[in-house]
Amino acid sequence: MFGRIIGLVSALFAAVFLVSLAVANRHSVRLVLDPFNPENPAISTDLPFYAYLFAMLIGGVMLGGFATWMNQGKWRRTARNRTHETIRWKSEAERLTREREAAAAAAQPRKQLAVAGGAQARLR
Repeated sequence: MFGRIIGLVSALFAAVFLVSLAVANRHSVRLVLDPFNPENPAISTDLPFYAYLFAMLIGGVMLGGFATWMNQGKWRRTARNRTHETIRWKSEAERLTREREAAAAAAQPRKQLAVAGGAQARLR
């Protein structure tokens, strides 16, 4: 509960910071992607400066998430292999339990009916 409150408060502060950053940097900036002819570029765009900041923030989060996902691939593979191995061992244990119960049931002697006086009854 305490961690959730701290997370919400920090998210609120981050949102206030980003909104104030966007308001302070709302003037238009030209992004030129032609290094050989900067006076008359082939590729350029005019956007508010905060749009570039937010785009870099989103790009950084996505790039970091992708790098983390790629780095954790061996752990996901290990977990998948161990899950398959656990399922195999569990099915093996269930099979052995069934075999043991069947062997125990076959080894039990059958009860026979007895006539009063100790003589065994014969069925015709």
